[in-house]
Amino acid sequence: MKFYITTPIYYVNSEPHVGSAYTTIIADIIARYKRMMGYKVFFLTGTDEHGQKVYQAARAAGKDPQQFCDELAEKFAQLWKKLQISNDGFIRTTDPKHMEVVQYFVKKMLENGDVYKGTYEGWYCVPCESYWSEDELGPNRTCPSCGREVKFIREDNYFFRLSKYRDALLEHYRKHPEFVQPDFRRNEMLKILESGLKDLSITRTTFSWGVPMPNDPQHVIYVWVDALINYVSAIGYPTDPEKFNEFWPADLHLIGKEINRFHSIIWPAMLMAVGLPLPKTIFAHGWLTVDGQKISKSLGNAIDPKYFVDKYGNDVLRFYLVREIVFGKDGDFSEKGLVNRLNSDLANDYGNLLHRTLAMIEKHFDSQMPEPGSFEDIDEQFVQQVLQKVEQYLTRMDSYQLTDAVETVMQVLASANKYFDERKPWLLAKQGETRKLATVLYNVSETLKKVAIMFYPVMPNSSQEVLRRLGETEPRAEHLRTWRTLNVGQRIVHAEPLFQKVEPKAEQKITQETVPQGVQLLDINEFKRVDLRVAKVLSAERIKSSEKLLKLLIDLGELGTRQIVAGIAKYYEPEQLVGKCIVVVANLKPAKLMGVESQGMLLAAHDGDHVKLVTIDGGATPGSKIS
Repeated sequence: MKFYITTPIYYVNSEPHVGSAYTTIIADIIARYKRMMGYKVFFLTGTDEHGQKVYQAARAAGKDPQQFCDELAEKFAQLWKKLQISNDGFIRTTDPKHMEVVQYFVKKMLENGDVYKGTYEGWYCVPCESYWSEDELGPNRTCPSCGREVKFIREDNYFFRLSKYRDALLEHYRKHPEFVQPDFRRNEMLKILESGLKDLSITRTTFSWGVPMPNDPQHVIYVWVDALINYVSAIGYPTDPEKFNEFWPADLHLIGKEINRFHSIIWPAMLMAVGLPLPKTIFAHGWLTVDGQKISKSLGNAIDPKYFVDKYGNDVLRFYLVREIVFGKDGDFSEKGLVNRLNSDLANDYGNLLHRTLAMIEKHFDSQMPEPGSFEDIDEQFVQQVLQKVEQYLTRMDSYQLTDAVETVMQVLASANKYFDERKPWLLAKQGETRKLATVLYNVSETLKKVAIMFYPVMPNSSQEVLRRLGETEPRAEHLRTWRTLNVGQRIVHAEPLFQKVEPKAEQKITQETVPQGVQLLDINEFKRVDLRVAKVLSAERIKSSEKLLKLLIDLGELGTRQIVAGIAKYYEPEQLVGKCIVVVANLKPAKLMGVESQGMLLAAHDGDHVKLVTIDGGATPGSKIS
């Protein structure tokens, strides 16, 4: 089985930013998934280096165009390396081999009667390298794509008979609804096709930075025609038919929505003109925005992805982009959102479950994977639930529903955390229920293995680390659909938390002047000495001879059960407290109140004449650290 996936080739008029990184990361996730599922993958990316916009940018920088392109292409290549992109090919349109293929392709179109010479008179957007008719322009004669000023040009050009292929394209769209995705992008292209197509000018004569037209070198081939041909030139067309026939047609062209028309109308028409099969799917995703605006150097909101990789790690950035931004639609990027996902999804739901599970295997089974005992109904139901979610994940990944696929994995983690809490392995250990304890810890470990495999395309580094800690090596997709794939007795590694929580950025810088008089600031190291934990109230009762005190029995997870005494009897009835998740200081020295030992202290707020407990909204796992 083969799978050929491409990103658009990126224009080198400026440095790469998180918007271009987004497309490449998404492509890398799909490529890694397909490899994991047994496909022979060819993953292509590269740089688009011809055209008027690049020529002008080079002149503005005072550099030769080729030198300018060399420098920026290297920056793209280095960024992909830092982001651990697993591309198999990196093409540059200034490569002489590619330029030869462009001339061969256009010459074949010319010989087939699909290219003719004429005069173009109309509007042209230099930033988008796009032609527009009068009725297509935006307000005040602006580009309908980028909103910037367009230029009226009149020059002798060669034209491609695009209008000739309207009916053939409509027929292909109707026979292959998967050709353009998502559906609303497909519908946009259908509207264009149904309204009719005009022939396309495919050469320019006002500058020379491009591929010369065969037999007429005064004409430079239109940058978009040049760029689109990269998808076939990179895999051997026409000089290496064995490689070309192995991978073509492309299984997936991954692009941004602003270049959908070029890929979904012009490119397939060009392929029809030379008799080549059409790609199977073109997926046009939405824009990445910052504060609701499209990322743009001119707007000054371009974000360097290297900053986020250095600060949070590659896996965290990748996870955030596919988790937070619904694949296919526009999505807003924010560091605050990234930190929230890191702390909530990765540190709490994923990393904490791994940490608790392996800590108990280390403590109770000498760091060896325990042999599970017989399953009770709750165990069997949990296993079936996980296996059903695995099938859902595979279906969603195969249909490029990446955000939904990640959500499915998070649902598996939610189920595993719930199962862990309901089975209370810390109590099973205390009660000597070794076989039941082994069953719970094995089932959670098996689930974590499956989570690591499913997350491998998204977070390859952390997935490899989880597998290592579980005593495994490589992510094996064949282990997703079966249970008990962990070998009993294999050694596990209990280590530091997989993900470290990050303190969200403060909205206001705290200075001594902003602190009320009489309040003394704590050093962060002093604060860290306080061990705040989530505790679940198991029972509560009044202390005889005291009007103020209640005695609570609390569950602190792996720290066990404890008794605390609190002066809240005037504000809460004992039965009101049972089942609540409260916050306690877990490392306070024991003290006696009215002769009753208190092994900690709960937190509460004094609100006028009332006292209100600090509780956890929605509950949390007993023993979870508050940070």
